[in-house]
Amino acid sequence: MDWSFIQRFTPMYAQAAWLTLRMGVYGILLSMAVGALCCVALHFRVPVLRQIARVYIELARNTPLLVQLFFLYFGLPKIGIRFSSEACAIIGLTFLGGAYMAEAFRSGLEAVDKNQREAGEGIGLSPAQNLRYVIFPQALATAVPAVCANVIFLIKETSVFSAVALADLMYVAKDLIGMYYKTDESLLMLVVAYLVLLLPISILFSWLERRLRYAGFGRAA
Repeated sequence: MDWSFIQRFTPMYAQAAWLTLRMGVYGILLSMAVGALCCVALHFRVPVLRQIARVYIELARNTPLLVQLFFLYFGLPKIGIRFSSEACAIIGLTFLGGAYMAEAFRSGLEAVDKNQREAGEGIGLSPAQNLRYVIFPQALATAVPAVCANVIFLIKETSVFSAVALADLMYVAKDLIGMYYKTDESLLMLVVAYLVLLLPISILFSWLERRLRYAGFGRAA
């Protein structure tokens, strides 16, 4: 193991890790927003919106992120639509992640006991108020494990961003292997970088889940 090589290129991995994290955070936040909108469309059973949400979820979940990125980066320019590498990465991650987040939120909503819904209606809450103050807080606690799994999954999916010339962690690892043939060292730094990114997120969501359950959300489900 060439430790001088690791020391020399650690700053490059740190820069790539920051780029990976930044793109991942943007994509995940937008994924949650898209997932919440799809979940609401499915929950309120508006025929047109519900069908659109279903088609989107099936399309996003059954096509690989790599294919989606190729379509955005190489396909759309053929018809005059061009996005930067970063924009393609965020759009692709949002498109994929929104479908998984919608399913996570939907499972949380369905886990809320019917009596809780009826209690909210009984005290005169509108459907929107019932969703916001009664159903959603309980559904969120139930959905936290699935949301956490989706967040980790999406950050790992950023490893394909190198396909659209984005200098993420995988791009740097492949570049160093190609130039210096230091496969073991390059892959070791890649594994460590992903662990540094993902372990705090996993610990944070575990803590959040315990706090929500301790506060009483989700107990009635």
